[in-house]
Amino acid sequence: MTTIAAEAPPKAPLPRQIPYIIGNEACERFSFYGMRNILVPFLVSTLLLYAPEAERAGIAKDVFHSFVIGVYFFPLLGGWLSDRYFGKYNTVLWFSLVYCVGHACLAVFEDNRTGFYTGLFLIAFGSGGIKPLVVSFVGDQFDQGNKHRAKVVFDAFYWTINFGSFFASLLMPIFLRQYGAAVAFGIPGILMGIATLIFWMGRRKYVRVPPTHGTDPDSFLKVARTALTTQQPGQGRTGFWVAAFGAAIAAAILLCWATGPAWWPEAFEFVISACLALGALIVFGGIGTWMQLERARGRHSDAAVDSVRAVLRILIVFALVTPFWSLFDQKASTWILQGNEMRVPHEAWWWPSWLVTQPAQMQALNPLLVMLIIPFNNLVLYPALRRIGIELSALKKMGWGIAFSGLAWVGAGLIQLHLDGGASTSLAWQTLPYILLTFGEVWVSATALEFAYSQATLAMKGVIMAFWYLSVTFGNLWVLLTNAAVRNESVISRIAATGFSENAFLMFFFAGFAFVAALAFALYARVYPMQDNYRAA
Repeated sequence: MTTIAAEAPPKAPLPRQIPYIIGNEACERFSFYGMRNILVPFLVSTLLLYAPEAERAGIAKDVFHSFVIGVYFFPLLGGWLSDRYFGKYNTVLWFSLVYCVGHACLAVFEDNRTGFYTGLFLIAFGSGGIKPLVVSFVGDQFDQGNKHRAKVVFDAFYWTINFGSFFASLLMPIFLRQYGAAVAFGIPGILMGIATLIFWMGRRKYVRVPPTHGTDPDSFLKVARTALTTQQPGQGRTGFWVAAFGAAIAAAILLCWATGPAWWPEAFEFVISACLALGALIVFGGIGTWMQLERARGRHSDAAVDSVRAVLRILIVFALVTPFWSLFDQKASTWILQGNEMRVPHEAWWWPSWLVTQPAQMQALNPLLVMLIIPFNNLVLYPALRRIGIELSALKKMGWGIAFSGLAWVGAGLIQLHLDGGASTSLAWQTLPYILLTFGEVWVSATALEFAYSQATLAMKGVIMAFWYLSVTFGNLWVLLTNAAVRNESVISRIAATGFSENAFLMFFFAGFAFVAALAFALYARVYPMQDNYRAA
């Protein structure tokens, strides 16, 4: 099979503006992961001291995963503003300034819950707003003449993310312990300011794809609306009623949250309810649009209709990835809390006691392994597989990545069983789950950066990237729903009947969730039609 690289000019130059975007991303990721990876330890040890000790871990997980849901929900807003009004550059710059203010709130309001949670909201708003745009902005710098270099740059982009994350994960727990929350949260704020400055410095060199300003007659929403509202003689409106049913479910969910009937689960607060309502709109609206999409032909171009159908296919891929995120993001919550029960092996000659003294620092393994695994895959693994006739497509990599995340949680569950047995367990044992989870991450997340960009047409790149990040929101929704379920007495009694502790049961549950998702993903990948939507030179 001929590869993209073989078709492109071998000496096409790398766009000169790329270093500004990469430098911005390195600093921004340090700032984000610097605060994110100390959030749960800070909450448990400081901000949540008002709560009973037995409840602090659960509250901290709810706060953390609600924050992550916000981070990956606001890409919808950022993508929409960019595509319709301001363009990627302006939207990224303005949201970055909000992002900086959020960091300042964390540093100033370390002992004030209202001020601190306001800072978390502003960071979620700012980080989420720019998240889909920076990735697609990288893609905008390439055309058909140099697109073969895009994979290298996307890998470098992802490597840079983890470069910033590695040092943040390693150092911020030390600063939190030795210098307090104001310094530990203030340093990431300074790095975000530097990130914004670097991005601004490249302003005269960027390729800026103009926004549609809402004038595109063939936008995704306009084509979908035409498909759902067009009536044809002798044909029913099944698709319209399916979409209307989804809207009714969404409205009912929000109404129940607002009025709180007796049968409505108490744990279903605003974040869970809003996500469930959004999910109903997307699922039923997507199904209804698919059923009647052909009715949009004639009023919209064939290319636009086909493009919307392609987007709907992509959304199925994204939906099947959500279980991966439910596992991956718990490394910064559930795995840290598990690590707090383990013994740091200072007595081992090979353990870097001079540097790694806290369980939260184990998160640094993830970005370190990413920086090692990406070049290993590109230089060793993939060439070796090609020599024996195996070519891994993007979808195959993503499917295997989901399966590897399941294996990681089997490993974490076995560690938990050892802890539950009362044995002193070395923190070093968490290394194996981290290796498996990181291998899965590289095959899911790094691969999906290029996949999502290549599958979206020009007018929809920002929005489709926002939907990709929305898959993380729903992945974390699974975590909140699970946490809510285990507060139910009947669920607790059923878990106890298995002979496992609650933590061990949930770890094996999430592992099984990932395996089922990997199987479904593999089946869908067999029929998915790949696209190539890089812009012309």
